[in-house]
Amino acid sequence: MEKIIQDKELGTIQLRVSVRAKHYSLKISKGTITAIMPIHGSETHLLTFIEANRSKLLQVLSKHPARPLFNEETALQTATFRLHIFRTDRSNFYMKLENERLHIACPEKTDFTEERVQQLLKEFIEKALRHEACRLLPDRLQTLAATHGFLYTGVKIFNSKSHWGSCTGRKSINLSLSLMLLPWHLIDYVLLHELCHTVEMNHSEHFWKLLDKVTGGKVQALKKELKSYHML
Repeated sequence: MEKIIQDKELGTIQLRVSVRAKHYSLKISKGTITAIMPIHGSETHLLTFIEANRSKLLQVLSKHPARPLFNEETALQTATFRLHIFRTDRSNFYMKLENERLHIACPEKTDFTEERVQQLLKEFIEKALRHEACRLLPDRLQTLAATHGFLYTGVKIFNSKSHWGSCTGRKSINLSLSLMLLPWHLIDYVLLHELCHTVEMNHSEHFWKLLDKVTGGKVQALKKELKSYHML
């Protein structure tokens, strides 16, 4: 059984039966609640379980709201381009990155609530972000390293959904393509953060003092500002 209900406070709730479930459970992903019950469970009991946890669910949803859909009204400004989604009389989707604009054309009858449409638009945006990250971040990293006297062995661009960047024990730096969603001063902060890890592979007091030094005494403010941004 799979059923979707709408709640005025909680929004979309998906009710599911799982052969693996031994208990009633709730999870939240992308602002949507999924309520799971055992194969011999009762929908009535599941709804009662949801109601009993309403206050907790509201707290979690307030911290992790649903991400807005990509559509014609999406206003996304990255470090190097602004997103422009529009409808066209063509029968296919296509994208073009030029003059600091990422144009994504969609067929006239596109339904932006469809999961496949959202996935396609996300893939287009990721492709553009990867292109810009590969084009700009390695040189930016090299410049910052030379300016502050850091040494690293390599740099790779990847599509992490959990970390802006990382540094290996061999002093190789990995950078998420989502960095291009940040303003340049925060991109530099992340790059310097990883460069500092080539000296200190932990978050010790010495690490934070070093990062504060190379960021001009702004490490706490930059660290706090970065928390207000999210990956794609």
